[in-house]
Amino acid sequence: MFSSPELPDCIYEKQPTLVRPIIPTPHHTLYLSNLDDQKFLRFSIKYLYAFRKSVDKQALKHSLSRVLVDYYPLAGRLRRCVEDDDHKLEIDCNGEGAVFAEANMDLSADEILQLATKPNRSLRKLLYRVEAPGFLDIPPLVIQVTNLRCGGMILCTAINHCFCDGIGTSQFLHAWAHMTNQSDSSELPIPPFHSRHVLKPRSPPQVTFPHPGFTRIPPDEFNSQTGPDISRYLQSQPLVPASITFSPSQILHLKRQCVPSLKCTAFEVLASHTWRCWVKSLGLPLSVPVKLLFSVNIRTKLSDELPHGYYGNGFVLACAEAKVKELAAPNLHDGVKLVQHAKSTITHDYVRSMVDLLEDKTVGTDISTSLVISQWSKLGLEEVDFGVGKPLHMGPLTSDIYCLFLPVVGEFNATRVLVSMPASMVDKFEFYMTEFSEIIENRDATNHYGVDNLKMVHT
Repeated sequence: MFSSPELPDCIYEKQPTLVRPIIPTPHHTLYLSNLDDQKFLRFSIKYLYAFRKSVDKQALKHSLSRVLVDYYPLAGRLRRCVEDDDHKLEIDCNGEGAVFAEANMDLSADEILQLATKPNRSLRKLLYRVEAPGFLDIPPLVIQVTNLRCGGMILCTAINHCFCDGIGTSQFLHAWAHMTNQSDSSELPIPPFHSRHVLKPRSPPQVTFPHPGFTRIPPDEFNSQTGPDISRYLQSQPLVPASITFSPSQILHLKRQCVPSLKCTAFEVLASHTWRCWVKSLGLPLSVPVKLLFSVNIRTKLSDELPHGYYGNGFVLACAEAKVKELAAPNLHDGVKLVQHAKSTITHDYVRSMVDLLEDKTVGTDISTSLVISQWSKLGLEEVDFGVGKPLHMGPLTSDIYCLFLPVVGEFNATRVLVSMPASMVDKFEFYMTEFSEIIENRDATNHYGVDNLKMVHT
C-alpha cells in the first residue's frame, strides 16, 4: 500500500493538446465587470476529482470541444485592455482552446483517497504546469486526466477566477459532464449568459454605502499601516493544512448554542465558529480588530438585471467586524449575529455601490486582518458525473490561507472546513474547533437538551 505523503511522478506519453470549440464561435472582446476584474481574483480555481472508473479520453475531448461552443470565453485568452490603462483586463475570445493533458500514475484510487483527504504539495503533480511568464499568459482552462493503475482516473481542472465564480465553475463542469453523457444534439440545461455589461458601473460612480471589506491603501503600502498584518505574517510561514469535518448532527449542536433567542443557518454558525477559533489560535491582543469576509451570491439580489445562467463573478464579500475580546465569548450567539448582520447589508443598492467603488483602482480587498471563507459545499460540485458514477472524492487541489467550506462525498449536509496556517497554530485551531462539544454538553445538561455523544472527525 502506498504510504508516503509524496506522490510518484506523472508519466506523460504525449504532449498536452489544445481543445478548441468544435465549430467556429464568436470572435470578439468580452468586457469584464469590476467584480470579475479584482486583483483579489487573479488566480485559478483548482479542483481535484477521483473516480473509481475512467472515461474514454477521446470522448472527454470531444464533449469538451462541444461544450466550449457555449462556453467559448474559456477557449479564449485574458489580456490587458487595449483601450484602457494596464489595470483593466478583458477576454480575447479567439478560440485558441483549452489545455488538455493526459498522464499515467502508478497509484490506485484508494491510495489517492488516503492522500487527497488532506491536501499536500505533491498533489500539484496531478495538474499540468503551463510554463508561462505570467498569470495573463496561462490559458483560462487547464485540464489533466490521470489514469490510475486500478482503472480509475483523476480529473484536475484549473479555471481562471476572473472568468467565473464557484457557481460558474460548477455550471461548466456539469455542462461538460452532460455533453459527455448525451448525444451530439443535446442542449445544455442552463445556457451560459456571457455579457457582463449588466454590471457596468454608473456614470458618475455613486458609492453610497460603507464597504469595510475594502481598503484604499495600495498593496505596496501595507507595511505602513498601523496594527498587525495577519495575512502577511501567515504567508511568511510554512503553511500546514488543517481539515475538520462536521456532520449535520455536530452542526446542529453548534446551532443549539444560539437557541432559543436566535435562529441561524448552518453556514452562519459554522462561519462564526471557524472565525472565532482562527482568531483564538493566532493569540492576538484582545483589543485588535479582526474581520471575517465571506462570499454572498448576488444573483437573487440583482435578479432583474442578471439573467438565468449569468456567467461571471456573481458574488461579493460580506464583512463582519469585531475585536478579539468580542469573539472570546463562551457561546456563538454574538458572532452569529455579526455574520447575519453582514449578510443583511448585501442588498441591490449595496452591490451597485460596491461595483462603483471598484472603479477606484487603488481600492482592494482588505485581507490584512481578515479570515476569508469561500462556500463550496452547496454548489453541487460533488455531484458531477461523466457517466462512470459520482466521484469518490472532490476537493481543492491545494490548500491556502483562505478557508474553504467543502462538500463531503456521500455525507449529505456535512461540511469539511479546510484552511492552511503555520504549523504552530494547527493543533490549537483543531482543539478550539472541537472543544465545543464539552461546552455543549455542559450547557445541554443545564437546559435538559439530552445531547448524544460527540466526536469530531479529523480528516
